[in-house]
Amino acid sequence: MAHLENLVLCRESQVSTLQSLFGERHHFSFPSIFIYGHTASGKTYVTQTLLKTLELPHVFVNCVECFTLRLLLEQILNKLNHLSSSEDACPTHITCETFNDFVRLFKQVTKAESLKDQTVYIVLDKAEYLRDMEANLLPGFLRLQELTDRNVTVILLSEIVWEKFRPNTGCFEPFVLYFPDYSIGNLQKILSHDHPPEYSADFYAAYINILLGVFYTVCRDLKELRHLAVLNFPKYCEPVVKGEASERDTRKLWRNVEPHLKKAMQTVYLREISSSQWEKIQKDDTDPGQLKGLSAYTHVELPYYSKFILIAAYLASYNPARTDKRFFLKHHGKIKKTNFLKKHEKITSLVTLQLLTLVGHDDQLDGPKYKCTVSLDFIRAIARTVNFDIIKYLYDFL
Repeated sequence: MAHLENLVLCRESQVSTLQSLFGERHHFSFPSIFIYGHTASGKTYVTQTLLKTLELPHVFVNCVECFTLRLLLEQILNKLNHLSSSEDACPTHITCETFNDFVRLFKQVTKAESLKDQTVYIVLDKAEYLRDMEANLLPGFLRLQELTDRNVTVILLSEIVWEKFRPNTGCFEPFVLYFPDYSIGNLQKILSHDHPPEYSADFYAAYINILLGVFYTVCRDLKELRHLAVLNFPKYCEPVVKGEASERDTRKLWRNVEPHLKKAMQTVYLREISSSQWEKIQKDDTDPGQLKGLSAYTHVELPYYSKFILIAAYLASYNPARTDKRFFLKHHGKIKKTNFLKKHEKITSLVTLQLLTLVGHDDQLDGPKYKCTVSLDFIRAIARTVNFDIIKYLYDFL
């Protein structure tokens, strides 16, 4: 337990619940466990760490990689076959095309002495992709213990709630376990745990506190914050390395790293540039958008409806207002004006990504106005992903 607590921080409650469900090796565990929570909330890490530390027989499968039924079933069976085989033996490859075959082959594989009289765990990560496969697959996995008469537990890991999984025809209900988002205190503790050995824990904890003070309002993703911490730490400790400040001179260290953290805010989540390019920016003290050879926003992936908002913003920014009827109405006659209740809605994510920019004054009575700042090539690329021919709706191309 002490070793587990050192490996898995801020998830004591979830670890304790899972250990209770697992019980002893020879005990029949709960047939299926559904673990859900937002991305980077520790679901996969906790599950894998717990199974490996306790040395429980298990197979881990990512449903994104196994995108067909055959790939999924064969990977599970072959990993189990590898577990049950001796080190000297070379297990034969198992082929499986249907879930009925899977049940039969699963019974054969788990007859081995190495898997006998102990619970076998099948972990399915990104389990939401199972919903796109055969209708009998998810109910079958949930009842696998009953169908095979074997001591097996299926663990489903997902970012969506169980209610979006449940088939209309009904199925066996799994034990549902929620992983909440990490609090700022949790993130401080976890990120501080990664401190480099050449620096004191207090020094690195002070840096993490500064980092979270800047990024916590826009980013709660542990993986992204860990990435940002690694990238910007050399700039934070630069005055210490040069002998210009001590580890306790927090104010001077903050002044040195502040402009670089502000630049990093422009690329949160985007991965618009590689880590090596980001290091070059920090070294040369140049703006990320001015790097030669970089095409800003080339690899941005937006939500489906955000793409249409951006396309509409581009058309509104570059088409004369008088042409709206021509492009978007079947009949160009006079239109009766109707009063609508205007809602003050933020489209702040597109502004944060610098795809839109605020124009005019903030105190406008009719609400803020925005202009689209992307290039024609960029908006054409976005439009192609939603099958929208934007050229047909641009006045300059008439």
